[in-house]
Amino acid sequence: MSKTKLMLTGAALGLVSVVAQAQSTEDLNRALAQAQAAATQAQEAARRAEAALEQARSAASQAQQSQTQAQQAQTQTQAAASALAVGHQPGQGVTVSSGASSVTLYGLIDITAFGRTNDNSAGKSVFSPEVAWFSGNRWGITGVHATGGPDDLNVIFKLESEFESQTGDMDTPGTLFNRDAWLGLESKSLGKLTFGRQNALARDPAASGAYGDPYGPARATLDEGGYTNNNNFKQLVFYAGSATGTRYDRGVVWKKDWGNLISGVGYQFGDVPGSLATGSTITGSLAYNGPNYLIAGFLTQANIASLTHRTASIGGGWQITPMWRVNTGYFHYTADQAPGMPQRVDDAWTVSTKITPEGKFDYELGYQNMHAKNAGLTSAGFVQNAYSDTSGVTAVATGNRPTVYASTFYHLDKQTEFYLAADYMSTTGGYLAAQAHGFTDQTEVGLGMRYKF
Repeated sequence: MSKTKLMLTGAALGLVSVVAQAQSTEDLNRALAQAQAAATQAQEAARRAEAALEQARSAASQAQQSQTQAQQAQTQTQAAASALAVGHQPGQGVTVSSGASSVTLYGLIDITAFGRTNDNSAGKSVFSPEVAWFSGNRWGITGVHATGGPDDLNVIFKLESEFESQTGDMDTPGTLFNRDAWLGLESKSLGKLTFGRQNALARDPAASGAYGDPYGPARATLDEGGYTNNNNFKQLVFYAGSATGTRYDRGVVWKKDWGNLISGVGYQFGDVPGSLATGSTITGSLAYNGPNYLIAGFLTQANIASLTHRTASIGGGWQITPMWRVNTGYFHYTADQAPGMPQRVDDAWTVSTKITPEGKFDYELGYQNMHAKNAGLTSAGFVQNAYSDTSGVTAVATGNRPTVYASTFYHLDKQTEFYLAADYMSTTGGYLAAQAHGFTDQTEVGLGMRYKF
């Protein structure tokens, strides 16, 4: 029986008792009034009890709803956490993965304080932080999306921007992604196919990047990379160029790993209306990874201002012991020049070594010689770099440009290193290098720090 019924029943019984005990009409009326008041009070108490019970039921319902919502939020948070994963590999960036896609943010900061002789036409020297020696300062984003299609087909992309650490300026004013801006596909049978701005194939680790200097990888890979041109001992990279320098604009590159053999084909579309050839470049490369050696080479032909430029190169590296590697390479370059000017013919070669004993130090030593015959000169009388526009050449020169260099690196950890490097360049015959400002020799010494994130 409910509480309200009990109260009303009690009031009724009380009324019967009062009536039974009344001895006069006056007593009866008084008893009835008292009984009616008691019944009213009982009804009010019952109403209040019912309201309190309803409030309790409502509070319990709200509490149950809140608990359900909290459980749902916890489930959603756990699902989101399991769907979104963040990982970091020291020196290789931070990767965010979700489902079939992952994106990596990475970068490198390199700053060099160095001294250089004959830094102006008066033969004065300079000591100052300038453009970094070993690596272009950069930040970039690369990504992979697994399509779930046949042969594990992936969509890949790369956006990479270069800046100058000593000033913070963009390396190429007005061009954000001056190093890379490409999209592509990759799978086991297809290989790696990329479209957009990217390295000229000839400078990659599966071509001259494997032997152009001692700082590259000991094995040929499908990765983009290769040596820079920020000091006198890295100038061989110009022989691995294209119609737009050491990178392709409007480029298409295909590379495939066949096991120990890596092949590559690169093509750069021209941009001259009415001419498919002008401004175009085509390169083929081949590399073989032996058990303790590497052999690689490439052939390039470019059309620059309707004149043909070509390079043939071969080289490799030998891992003599686990701590000692030797590299060597040869480049043969020819360039047609303005009407009435002879063809330019260059022969260049290099030999270098890298020693990596146990511990935190490694050591590099190298030599290169660039012999140019009938090389076109700039208006200031300096020899043009390979793959420059030779359509306006009015004078040529012949000579040699040998350079010797050495360096040592101290690796603080996987992300941080310090280096000391020096080189000595000289020129003979009519060969004058623009960076020596008309002088026939130049010495550079650099002290730097490099950090990868």
